Amino acid sequence: MKKRILSLVLSAVLVAGALPCVSGAKEQEQKELQKVTLNEVAHSIFYAPQYAAIELGYFEEEGIDLTLVTGFGADKTMTALLSGEADIGFMGSEASIYTYSGGAKDAPVNFAQLTQRAGNFLVAREEMPDFSWEDIKGKDVLGGRKGGMPEMVFEYILRQNGIDPSKDVNIDQSIDFGSTAAAFSGGQGEYTVEFEPGATTLEQEGVGYVVASLGTDSGYVPYTAYCTKTSYMEEHPEVVQSFTNALQKGMDYVNSHTPEEIAKTIAPQFAETDIETIQTIVARYYEQDTWKEDLIFEKESFELLQDILEDAGELEDRVPYESLVITEFAESAAE
Repeated sequence: MKKRILSLVLSAVLVAGALPCVSGAKEQEQKELQKVTLNEVAHSIFYAPQYAAIELGYFEEEGIDLTLVTGFGADKTMTALLSGEADIGFMGSEASIYTYSGGAKDAPVNFAQLTQRAGNFLVAREEMPDFSWEDIKGKDVLGGRKGGMPEMVFEYILRQNGIDPSKDVNIDQSIDFGSTAAAFSGGQGEYTVEFEPGATTLEQEGVGYVVASLGTDSGYVPYTAYCTKTSYMEEHPEVVQSFTNALQKGMDYVNSHTPEEIAKTIAPQFAETDIETIQTIVARYYEQDTWKEDLIFEKESFELLQDILEDAGELEDRVPYESLVITEFAESAAE
């Protein structure tokens, strides 16, 4: 009996002695997570794969302690990246083209493409089941910032339909990003170009109706991508790879689950939005084939982007694809 008691005591001591080691191992594991600051151009359900990766713990699985910051505009996101406030920037790749063309040293390079369609919608003041782009001629439209992807894709669609954006439509580009829905609700414009949740909110309020998807009508466009400075990529290639791996897991998730499941997963990222609205928005993006199956930024997509920039009068000299896009990280993540 005494031997049994002694054995139990010794076991207890050994277990107790092991606990600090286990705790220490966990602490060490946590310490080994690489801190990465990501600055996103906007916080939108449009970027569901990214939020799925966050909520499902994919970044932690890949050894990354991610800090997410919203820049509220590609210009602000790019500034944060160039200044070192952010390690990775997420925005329209036109920003990297402008930066490179401006002669910036240590120019940011795109390494992963997330969306393959535009994420905004044309909203009218009344239901128009038979809407055609001809209907917009001579109308007042609340547009986007000059030189930004929302506005350029909108103008690209107009030109594709034989409409001159500078002559046939009155486009108001003076309203700040994210404020057009409120302006439209307040009586400005006959149409407005809206991201979500602006488009759905206007419908819920009964003051606007989605009549066209810019994502559908513009075709496949490399709308948003991740980039980082050349120096960061050279110094931390393993971090860029781990980051891309986590994103690919998020992409795999949204491509293998229903809008209802995706909505529930990313809902914590949008606490101010009810689950039904999130689901409606996810379904809208899901149905128009918004998200790629992989993160590879193809040359054809990059050249299309430059076509749109030239078409909008925002690009004088084209930039070599190889100077601003690297695909090895996305290719590895997709294997």
